[in-house]
Amino acid sequence: MTTARIRFCLVLHDHQPVGNFDGVFEQAYQDSYRPFLDLFEAYADLRLVLHTSGPLLEWLDEHHADYVDRLAHLVASGRIEILGGPFYEPILTMLPARDRIGQIRRYRAWLEERLGACVQGMWMPERVWEPCLTSDLVESGVRYTLLDDFHFKNAGWAEDQLCGSFVTEDNGRTLLVFPGSERLRYLIPFVEPGATFDYLRGVAEREPDAVVVFGDDGEKFGTWPETKTHVYERGWLRAFLDGLAANADWITTTTLAEAADNVPPRGSIYIPDGCYREMTEWALPVERQIEYEDMVHGMESDARWPRVRPFVRGGCWRNYKVKYAEANEMYARMMQTSRRLEAARQSGIDPHLFDRAQRALYRGQCNCGYWHGAFGGIYLPHLRNAVYSELIQADNVLDQAMGKSAPFVESSAEDFDFDQRQEVRLANDRLIAWFAPSAGGRMYELDVRPIAHNLLATLARRPEAYHRKVLAGPRGNDHAVASIHDRVVFKQPDLDKQVRYDAYPRKSLIDHFLPEGITHQQVAEGGFELGDFVTAAYEARIRRDPDRMQVQLTRDGRVDGRPIRLTKGVTFHAGSSTMQIGYMLENLPSDRTLHFAVEWNFAGLPAGADDRYFHAADGRRFGPLGTRLDLRDEETLGLLDEWLGIDVRLSCGGSAGIWTFPIETVSQSEGGFELVHQSVVVMPHWQVRGDALGRWSVVMELAMDTSLAENRFDHLEQIVAS
Repeated sequence: MTTARIRFCLVLHDHQPVGNFDGVFEQAYQDSYRPFLDLFEAYADLRLVLHTSGPLLEWLDEHHADYVDRLAHLVASGRIEILGGPFYEPILTMLPARDRIGQIRRYRAWLEERLGACVQGMWMPERVWEPCLTSDLVESGVRYTLLDDFHFKNAGWAEDQLCGSFVTEDNGRTLLVFPGSERLRYLIPFVEPGATFDYLRGVAEREPDAVVVFGDDGEKFGTWPETKTHVYERGWLRAFLDGLAANADWITTTTLAEAADNVPPRGSIYIPDGCYREMTEWALPVERQIEYEDMVHGMESDARWPRVRPFVRGGCWRNYKVKYAEANEMYARMMQTSRRLEAARQSGIDPHLFDRAQRALYRGQCNCGYWHGAFGGIYLPHLRNAVYSELIQADNVLDQAMGKSAPFVESSAEDFDFDQRQEVRLANDRLIAWFAPSAGGRMYELDVRPIAHNLLATLARRPEAYHRKVLAGPRGNDHAVASIHDRVVFKQPDLDKQVRYDAYPRKSLIDHFLPEGITHQQVAEGGFELGDFVTAAYEARIRRDPDRMQVQLTRDGRVDGRPIRLTKGVTFHAGSSTMQIGYMLENLPSDRTLHFAVEWNFAGLPAGADDRYFHAADGRRFGPLGTRLDLRDEETLGLLDEWLGIDVRLSCGGSAGIWTFPIETVSQSEGGFELVHQSVVVMPHWQVRGDALGRWSVVMELAMDTSLAENRFDHLEQIVAS
């Protein structure tokens, strides 16, 4: 019989990201959030700490306000402590201090008003920590937070020391930090409840009056694969709650606030930068991640491993912006919007417009689209699209606040993406485009402002450490309940045959010189380049007129050993949703033709749907947007997305052929390995031969018609007004 008492803090984190589908929200509510609360309410003596992220709680308040009312009642009765945090679940280390503080304060005010909560603590998104956060959290009014015990072990502390809170400090400001048990994260709810009570009993006997914290995702209780049956239908959660109630003579379920008030901190600590253990592994470069995994597996049977393991860690979260260049593009775009909002605040922006722009910025900081592992959503197009949509909307509101209502056009050049090389931005009241002269002169972002959509929110195919499992083929999946980190499930057949890697980012205005006789299929496979233009540096020059702006990009390169000059110019006009693209090739041979192609990628226009399709200028349909086309007599190709309300038309000029093919990744999600459509390539190509001066030129147009979306919006506005 255990006589020593222990405080047990059960901390749940419920989250759905900005941009996730309504059906996913609803399914998680039905499978996890509601049934957990249904059971928990019946145990009047048990306490719980709950963090619900802002995107999810706003959705719940709109769709299931009764659930939020139940939370408020449990808060008032003292049974649930509400943890705050940044409103839209950003990784705090990627935000300026003003946005960290603003997000935390904004969410606290919302929680206090809607739930009547006294918010003292916060959930640290993805447990991504850097010591400098301490001052900003204290400035935000945060008294305590929790991190994994892995963070504390990285500072040199042993597991048997981590049974209570610790004080950390930065710039003279102090914060309480609770360690969350990694051991419990793997026991709950995957192992029978008795194993958890055995673990807690051991802690209680070793450390009387200890505080033990379990902090993890609420989706483990019903939403994760196989857990709904295990947790509810087979009775795991009821047995667990029964066990807590039956052992109340020595286990006190309590809140972090109660523990902070009544149990003195165990000492001081300075915690190095880090995140939860698995994420440190996922943040490593792929080659090092594979080495790390092999080393760990090789050491697990070594008797020395338990002593060595606390000193082994992976990488830094910020390096996701290096591992995935597309994550850095989103981050850089977010930082531009944040700086612009701050400048508007200092200049005296209308408070209502400031609030709208700030909310859009904060929503565009939601973390899930910026990284990848067993979780993280950079491979999910709808999450990347949501980030860009919010940031574009923020820009639109800021333009409104500045009185930029008439058609305009502007340009600028600066280091937008923090690589110490200049990029070029062209913008008007309908479009915004960014170009990277130092990287193939490619266009890497194209924002269609009326529908707040980035047509270049693409993702290249790249190696991932888990591709070793994919290439090994499926193994007998037995539906046993297991942690997501241990499951190997294939959501489609033959994924091992779909693994491909790209040699360059899948963006637009990528210049190819191809071998004669190359086939459509070979181009789709890649690796047949005769020129040195795809990723090389171009010289950039901006030409400015009152009603139009043009960026000219020039490179003196080589094609099959021969010097060739390529110049491309992109022109924006005030008030226009059409951009002109001119190409000139110089020093062409007179005795042979060259096979020249310009690659465009279009993202956020899904494949496999009847209302998203290729079409000709005369309206003929060529199939869904994932179709492989080899067109020989079409000068214009359209991509129509009726749901989004946009018709993208590329007029190629001259006697071009047009190839199309999809870019699809094999990636990992909570449910298993899956094939995801990322973008569609549209590649006009020509057989070019120089004139008497060795020159060849072509003019293309790219038109973005959003009248379908705008008319739909106007109609809805009329309905609301009536």
